[in-house]
Formats: sequence, C-alpha cells, structure tokens
Amino acid sequence: MSSLHTSAPPTPTTPQQYPRWTPDHELELLFHPDIIPVYVRRELHADLHIRPLSRTDYTRSHLSVLSVLTVVTDPGLAAYQARFDLLRAAPRTNYTIVIIDKHTDQIVAVGSVFVEHKFLRGLGSVGHIEDIAVDAKVQGKKLGLRIINALTGISEKEGCYKTILNCSDKNIPFYEKC
Repeated sequence: MSSLHTSAPPTPTTPQQYPRWTPDHELELLFHPDIIPVYVRRELHADLHIRPLSRTDYTRSHLSVLSVLTVVTDPGLAAYQARFDLLRAAPRTNYTIVIIDKHTDQIVAVGSVFVEHKFLRGLGSVGHIEDIAVDAKVQGKKLGLRIINALTGISEKEGCYKTILNCSDKNIPFYEKC
C-alpha cells in the first residue's frame, strides 16, 4: 500500500510568493485595517491587497496615483510624513485606503473618506468620499468600485447617517454605476 502525500500550494500571501510586499504588521498605518469590510477584501484578486495608508507610502507611488486626478506637487518625504502624522492625530476622522500590487509593493488605487462629526441629528456624522484614483495601467478592473465599497463600509461602521461623494461632471457616469 503506497501513500500519496500532497501539500497545499503556497497561499498568495506567503513571503515566497510576493518577496517585495510589506505586510500590514510591518507598517505604521493610518488606522486599524480591521475597519475595512471583509467582503471588499474577498472581491480583490489575490495579487492585490487593500489596507489603510501607511506612513511609508510616499515611496509606494501614492502621489503618482493621485496625479490621475489633478496636478500633484511633491512635498518631499518629511512633509508627506508630517501630513500623515497630522491625519493620524485625528482618530475616527480621516480614512485613506490604498490597494497594493503585491508583486511590486506599489499603490495602484487610492481613496479617502472624511468623517464630519456634527451637532445635527443627535450628534450624527456624515462621510465624505474624496480623491478616488486608480493608476492608468490598471483602470477598468473595478478597483475604483472596490475603493468606493470599502469607503462606504467604513463610513457605515463609523455610524454615518449618510455618505456623500462629490465629483466632476465627467465622472458622474462612473459613480452612478458604483
């Protein structure tokens, strides 16, 4: 009687599979990653990872991806990290998320939701989705939709009674589909 030994193939998140990718636990993140809805994570391709903005994302093409929206001036690393620290100092207010290509450890999509805490509606809160950007090389793969779904989920977890997304007229058809 012979025994057949099979081993499971490595999971997509093993360091051997993605040697450049930096896992969340090695990063200074803007907020705890558990607030990102699990269903959004499941909808991403295994080569992609969604997480909060990291203090070191200056080196992961964050500003370059944002440049698909408008002109972005490079403030330099120190100023970038100072802005990150400012946002992090206001907990439960600023939620910037990124989608990372695990092969390159570079950002391919980004978006933010700002939670405005109000005196209206019994001290309610409103979520404002901003700055949705997808690298031109990967547009058309529903990454913008995944970012919007994640930000809407974060807004809901924060108890926002509504979530608002303002955009230019040319982007209205895309956001209506979302």
